[in-house]
Amino acid sequence: MRLRIVRALCLAGLLGCEGVVDDGLAGPSDGLSPGPAASATPGPAALPRLTETQYRSTLEAMFGTDAPPTPVEPDTNPYLFFSIGAASTTLSEVGTQQYEENAHAVAAHAMDPSRRDAFLGCAPASVDDACARAFLERAGRRLYRRPLEDAERARWTEVARTLGEGDPARGLTLSLAGMLQSPNFLYRAELGHPEGPHLVLDGFEVASRLAFLMWNTSPDEALLDAAGRGDLSTPEGIYAHAAQMLDDPRTRRAVGQFFAQYLDLAALDGIARDPATYPQMTPTLARSMRTEVELVVDDLVFRREGDFRELFRTRRTFVNDELAALYGVTAEGATPITFVPVELPASGPRAGVLTLGAFLAMNAHPTETSPTLRGKYVRERILCELVPPPPPGVATQVQSADPVMPRTLRERLEEHRSNPACAACHDAIDPPGFLFEGFDSIGATRATDHGWPVDTSGALDGTPLRDGRDLGEALADDPRVSACVVRQLWRHAVGRLETRGEEPALRALHDAFVRSGHRFTELLLELAVSEAFRTASPPEEAAR
Repeated sequence: MRLRIVRALCLAGLLGCEGVVDDGLAGPSDGLSPGPAASATPGPAALPRLTETQYRSTLEAMFGTDAPPTPVEPDTNPYLFFSIGAASTTLSEVGTQQYEENAHAVAAHAMDPSRRDAFLGCAPASVDDACARAFLERAGRRLYRRPLEDAERARWTEVARTLGEGDPARGLTLSLAGMLQSPNFLYRAELGHPEGPHLVLDGFEVASRLAFLMWNTSPDEALLDAAGRGDLSTPEGIYAHAAQMLDDPRTRRAVGQFFAQYLDLAALDGIARDPATYPQMTPTLARSMRTEVELVVDDLVFRREGDFRELFRTRRTFVNDELAALYGVTAEGATPITFVPVELPASGPRAGVLTLGAFLAMNAHPTETSPTLRGKYVRERILCELVPPPPPGVATQVQSADPVMPRTLRERLEEHRSNPACAACHDAIDPPGFLFEGFDSIGATRATDHGWPVDTSGALDGTPLRDGRDLGEALADDPRVSACVVRQLWRHAVGRLETRGEEPALRALHDAFVRSGHRFTELLLELAVSEAFRTASPPEEAAR
């Protein structure tokens, strides 16, 4: 643990590195000019609402897993991430009502006579006694992620006194229900206080940001205690606590949730294929594909603490029996529910996450493949490039294969791209998409398309490539890929797109990521201590 902290501080430039860490790692090689975080201008605070996962995990941590169901409006993911949707979508009237009903149900559950004493830790004689005051302080700090202010403390005491009608338990139940509907609970109010030209987050706001970054849930009592002691007021203190948080199982879950959104694994939920055409597409195959990617990510990031770029060229994966059959590999010990590690054949067509069933199946049509969808995915998610929607009035459907004279999808797309209105985008997304034509609509290998030999050649930005495996190798060595994942993590963490003033901070984060050997856990630590992550612009500055 100590070595990890020292190494992280060294990479951040917070300690002298000479004689402390020598990994023999090269410096930045992405072609981006170095930019110190200190020169960055922070963007505005996003004020996101808690996502479904954050809302429910917070309630479970405080009230137990046997609390009543808490339905809320589904998350949206503009620009890939739920946190951005939570910061940019408006809560509907139905959503507001759901929060109200949830609050009363959860409060009634917690204060039920059968568990009230255990939950409170005492028996209040009135809403003004030490037991009631301690409960309101404790509940308020946990839900608001900071100590209650004097006015808030007085307000909730008055609510308990007025609505309790002489019954302190009833009054505290209604105060708790009120806190559970408060914007201070439902929204992440990490706004900072003026210090110099910017707003700087206080210790409790840092604890909140740390918890949502590392755990994707609210800070626990220990982290709030650390904030109260002032442990999170310095970069060194933040690094120390963030490094400890890496060893918590919640971090593994949170990182998995980030990669699930970054890689769009939720798209697997709606996959449907004709079983007559694709007999290997069982009702459980899509779920198996998702589990495979989750295990690959967890193995790379946490078990081996490996180079993030290996995600695009590794031959190490995890399969159950139906994935082993789909890939044509031997997997001793695999069952429908048991996944085992396998090494994909060195001479085979698969290496890296983009040649696994998940990517190939969720970027295809029910009856045939889609080079366009696969290429668009690479451009937008892996390279952080914006692919604009088709111009109005342009037909996007590709002509179906002629049953008399069938043609491959590649040939039909070439004809589609002859339209000048389509060519600009398709010239960028189709060539990398063609590299995956050796895989069908569920990710099985194939040699023909409508009876004609498939052509797996393609290109990335004019560089000729042979197939999807070739593309994985090219992406692993492309500095745009590691710079993109830094950008994606930033967006996920702050709940909005980056501003122009934050570009120097992103460059500094990427430089540190490169120096760390592209270890994703090191990137989390770098982000946690980044000055831009701990500051915000005043509203009037952000508006300019």
